[in-house]
Amino acid sequence: MENKLEKSQTKIIASTNVFQIEFVEKLGKEDYPPLISISLRLAKEYGRQAVLTKNTIEKYFDGEKSLPFIARYQNEIIGYIIGIPLEELREENWAVNDENFGKYNTLYTYAFVVMEKYKSNGYARMLKRVYVSWAEKKENIRYMTGHVRRGIANRFDNNISIINQVKNWQGTRKPFEYYRRSFEDEVVSSSVHNPPLEITI
Repeated sequence: MENKLEKSQTKIIASTNVFQIEFVEKLGKEDYPPLISISLRLAKEYGRQAVLTKNTIEKYFDGEKSLPFIARYQNEIIGYIIGIPLEELREENWAVNDENFGKYNTLYTYAFVVMEKYKSNGYARMLKRVYVSWAEKKENIRYMTGHVRRGIANRFDNNISIINQVKNWQGTRKPFEYYRRSFEDEVVSSSVHNPPLEITI
């Protein structure tokens, strides 16, 4: 069903005078262009599949079990992070081969991007911290997974394990690793301060 909503319906989770993080309940059409524009910069690093389209926005931002957040600076979108159930990726072999596929206990970090000029302000860290905190509290979610360039995941804390490696991720000719974070008996850790999927543009 096509989205006819113009203005996004969001809930402000954290804010300062100029910056805010919003949980997206329903994304309005007016926010599609800035999100697509920001996502275009992900193609070089993560492949064309990382670029948002109208369809992927409606599927992942408005998915019933998705966990989407946007970051705004002076009311302009400067970044976003989206978590989706692993089972949404049933067409991907690596997802189907995950030992937790079908258990509905894993949130996959589909995308995380913050514009480069805002990174030094700590906004990416704040966005990731909110996301991880909400993911931990989500019913039945015990794990968070994602893909990062090879060598990145070993910088994370002890709650992260590398599940497998891909030599050519999404046609980028770059090696990536698939990691899993366990929320079992976890205290929010240092990797929240060095987000695993942080991309800045």
